[in-house]
Amino acid sequence: MLLKSYSNLLIEIGTDEAGRGCLAGPVTAAAILINDKLENELINDSKKLSIGSRKNLRSFIEEHNNLFSIAQVHENTIDEINILNASIEAMHKAISILSFEPEFIIVDGNRFKPYKQVPHQTIIKGDSKYLSIAAASILAKTYRDEYMLQLHEEFPMYGWDTNMGYPTKKHRAAILEYGPCKYHRKTFRLLPEQLVLDLNR
Repeated sequence: MLLKSYSNLLIEIGTDEAGRGCLAGPVTAAAILINDKLENELINDSKKLSIGSRKNLRSFIEEHNNLFSIAQVHENTIDEINILNASIEAMHKAISILSFEPEFIIVDGNRFKPYKQVPHQTIIKGDSKYLSIAAASILAKTYRDEYMLQLHEEFPMYGWDTNMGYPTKKHRAAILEYGPCKYHRKTFRLLPEQLVLDLNR
């Protein structure tokens, strides 16, 4: 099972985001305080789990823990402040709507900005090392996917029900055919030049 604590402080939360590399939709973050009921060997980095496993583990987390929060930063803000700052802002927002103040924050990756005066530690591949970050990664990924399925109903041509806004060939082919929509991140490179040439041959 993954490690339960980095700092050994009682109120240590883990946070992670999903959707950073997407061409469309928000970046979604989760923050969570682990409790004893979440001791589950299956909880791991969401990228290592199947869709079904992620859904089951989200249900398990929600059933056994209410000490978490979800926040999103949408594409307009991403375009204004860039994806790194938007990812950090989403994590800050998630932390801010928790019903308690953390004593310590552990963050997946290597970039973060201080939240208030709370000490923090960035951890590369933290979602495969610490239980709280892994649980946050599962929550962020499943909530974001659920939201992208809603957006898919409005714009089905982009295939967001399967690619969730990530830059697949089908997604980019649809952008070439229909153009970007209001949910696309306009500052992202939606169509690499080589792909445009290949698809027009």
